[in-house]
Amino acid sequence: MRNFSKADESHLQAAVGWLELGNWKEANEELENIEPAQRAHPDVLKIRVKIYVAAGKWNYVATLAESLTTMLPDSSFGPLHHAHAYKELKRQDEAKRILAEAVERFPGDWRVNYALACAYGRFGERALALRYLEAAIDQAGQIDIRLIALEDPDLQSVWTDISEI
Repeated sequence: MRNFSKADESHLQAAVGWLELGNWKEANEELENIEPAQRAHPDVLKIRVKIYVAAGKWNYVATLAESLTTMLPDSSFGPLHHAHAYKELKRQDEAKRILAEAVERFPGDWRVNYALACAYGRFGERALALRYLEAAIDQAGQIDIRLIALEDPDLQSVWTDISEI
């Protein structure tokens, strides 16, 4: 478990709560109340990334997510958020590169395969989009990825093919 004081743990949980309520500004205020020495803890940084996502601060998301990729090499959190930030920054080739590397590192993570399917689908690269979407569907278990994909505008180019997967 984390080595946070009760007060810091409380602020971290409050930040999560504020994010769940859609209030990234209050979530950020809660993180600012955490002891400075603990603010670089990966659990705090992950919440900070989510705050930046909610605020649309994509350069900050990219920077922190890249750091988290190094700090947490066994977690797909960093690469997924790093690629998402690059997508929002219109750096599509870099986003695809990050996701392709992440698929190699996390071959069983449906979220990585799904994100790569979306990256290819955005540009009409149907065969690759379907390949990674099929992998995501196979890996997702109880989660019905087909329904999620049918509402995802990034995968519009393959909507007619989803029923065949």
